[in-house]
Amino acid sequence: MGEEPSPEYIKYTTITGYFQQDDPATIPDGYDFTTTNFGLIERAYDAEFDPTHKLTQWERFANRVAIYNQESGDKVQFKVLYMGRHGEGYHNQAETLYGTKAWNCYWSMLEGDGTIEWADAHLNPTGVSQALKANAFWASQILLGIPLPQSYYTSPLDRCCATANLTFSNLPLPSSSPFIPQVKEFLREGISVHTCDRRRSKSYIAERYPEYVFEDGFEENDPLWRKNESESPSAQDERSKRLLDNIFENDSNTWISFSSHSGEIMSLLRVLGHREFSLGTGQAIAVLVKAEKVRGPEPKRVVEPWIPVEICDAPPAS
Repeated sequence: MGEEPSPEYIKYTTITGYFQQDDPATIPDGYDFTTTNFGLIERAYDAEFDPTHKLTQWERFANRVAIYNQESGDKVQFKVLYMGRHGEGYHNQAETLYGTKAWNCYWSMLEGDGTIEWADAHLNPTGVSQALKANAFWASQILLGIPLPQSYYTSPLDRCCATANLTFSNLPLPSSSPFIPQVKEFLREGISVHTCDRRRSKSYIAERYPEYVFEDGFEENDPLWRKNESESPSAQDERSKRLLDNIFENDSNTWISFSSHSGEIMSLLRVLGHREFSLGTGQAIAVLVKAEKVRGPEPKRVVEPWIPVEICDAPPAS
C-alpha cells in the first residue's frame, strides 16, 4: 500500500507595488480605472528587457509577470485578475429613488414597483453607457499593449452578463482567446433576500447569451437564494475561496477577467489579501495574485450561518 498523498491547500497573496489601488494612499471613492490606465503604476522594470525604454508600461508589466511565472516552481503561479463591477442596474436606480432604508426593508423584496423591474435586474441606460465606456477604454489600451484576458468568467446575474458582453464585444481579440465567458455560480453577488440577487434560470441565460458557456454542474434554477435569510460575510468569503480554488486549479491562463459585483469583488479582495477597495458601478480593478500550494491541512476558517432577515409589511415612514 502506498502512502496517502499529503494534503495541500492554496494560499493567496496580492503582490503590491504595481497598481495604485494597492496603495493605502489611493482613495476608492470616485476612482476611475479608465482615466488611470487601470491604476498601473509608471515604474522602472528590468533594464535588460527594455534598455532603450521604447516599450509601454503594459508591455513591461507583462514581461515582469511572465518572469514571475518562469522563476516560480510548480507549486506557485501568478495571475492577473481584471475584476469589473457591472454597470448601473434598475435595482441601483430603485435604491436611489426609495432610499436605502426603505429599499432594504421593503422594496428590495418585491419584483418591481409596476414601473421598473429589478428582480435579477437588467442594466439601465446609465449602466449601458458605463459598459460602453469600459469597451472604449479596452480598445484604447490594446494600442498600448495591455495583455488581453485569456479567460472570461461572469456572474450568472443578468447585469453582469450584459456588462461583460458590452465591454468585450467588437474588440480585436486574438482567435486563441475569444470572448466566450463561462458562467460561474459562485461569482455572483452576496446572496441577500433582495430579488435582485436571485438569478434567472439557466435556460433564460442561455437564450439571452447563446455564446456563453456554463460551468459543469450549473443548475437550471437558482439553488442558493433564500427568501428569508441572507448569506453571512464569512460564508461569502468561503464561497469566494472555493471559486478561486476552482479557477486556479483548472485554468492555466495568466490573464483572467471577472465580471461580478461590488460585494463579491470586496469578498474576493479579502480572500486575496488585498486592501479594501470599493468599486462604483461600471468600475474595475486589476490585481496581481500569487497562488502557492502549501503542504498540510488548510487553516480552519470560522464560517458563520446565514442571517435571518425581518421584512417590512409596508414601506417605513420617512
